[in-house]
Amino acid sequence: MVLFRGRGVEGGMAEVGTLKQARLAFVATLLVILSGCTGRPDGVEPVTSFDISRYRGVWYEILRLDHSFERGLTNVTATYTLRDDGSVGVLNRGFARANCRWKEADGRAVFQGPPDTASLSVTFFWPFAGGYHVFALDRQDYGWAMISGPSHDFLWILARKPDLSPEIRQRLVENARGLGFPVDELMLVDHGPTTCVPGGSP
Repeated sequence: MVLFRGRGVEGGMAEVGTLKQARLAFVATLLVILSGCTGRPDGVEPVTSFDISRYRGVWYEILRLDHSFERGLTNVTATYTLRDDGSVGVLNRGFARANCRWKEADGRAVFQGPPDTASLSVTFFWPFAGGYHVFALDRQDYGWAMISGPSHDFLWILARKPDLSPEIRQRLVENARGLGFPVDELMLVDHGPTTCVPGGSP
């Protein structure tokens, strides 16, 4: 989001009352936009009876809808930790083979409602937050999970190991397809060796 400071055609100052109204309107618009970023797609229902203490730890990204903030990254993991203030630490890490470097993003997540409902708001750059909604979960072992962002354009399938059986993958993909996610655009995340030559091929 880019914010602009404008002036009138003649370069004059706006009246105080009008300026105050404009500021209030801007704040209201900003709040609507930010709340939309933490919402969830139609049809997506977060998992209930969720146990964050079992969810914490390292997860491997298996499939994702690609976006600029992850483009070109392999070996992507997400590590969740419990903080003393009740929030959740989020550390995302991935390997950029183009320049042989690891990239990290450190954030903080809070529950949007009860802590047994897997709907969180994650912030990497204050004050902008994004929705994180676990809507499919291996309830027995917490071995895999499927997460959406605020819209159908954001989808991740995670697992406790760098691979997930084709049967489970297909079942989760079909689940997401039925909810309107563009699953044909999902990419399989490479978790192979991270040795490479800068500017060259692995």
